[in-house]
Amino acid sequence: MMDYLPVLVFIGFSLIFGIILVALGYFLSPKKDSVEKLSPYECGFEAFEDARMKFDVRFYLVAILFIVFDLELAFLIPWAVVWREVGMVGIAAVSVFLFLLVVGFAYEWKKGALEWE
Repeated sequence: MMDYLPVLVFIGFSLIFGIILVALGYFLSPKKDSVEKLSPYECGFEAFEDARMKFDVRFYLVAILFIVFDLELAFLIPWAVVWREVGMVGIAAVSVFLFLLVVGFAYEWKKGALEWE
């Protein structure tokens, strides 16, 4: 059990440090709301209205595109590190992967999912 003592001490200090930082931010931050702070931010509707109002689907499409290309980077960066070791099989696999991404992107572009009116 003594082997885990440093881990428990580290977790304890981390929790205490995190609580102190959150408390400092809460007590030292300004408390007055401004017009700019309460205005709609990137979502296009008022922040404090009915939760059942219609929401434009284009926001979801942009979010999905972001996730797709973010995941693409998550796969390409490790591949780029070891591309010399994987040989032609790895290059062919990543080529198919990139081709499918380009086809999907072209399909969305053709369907007008990227148009914002």
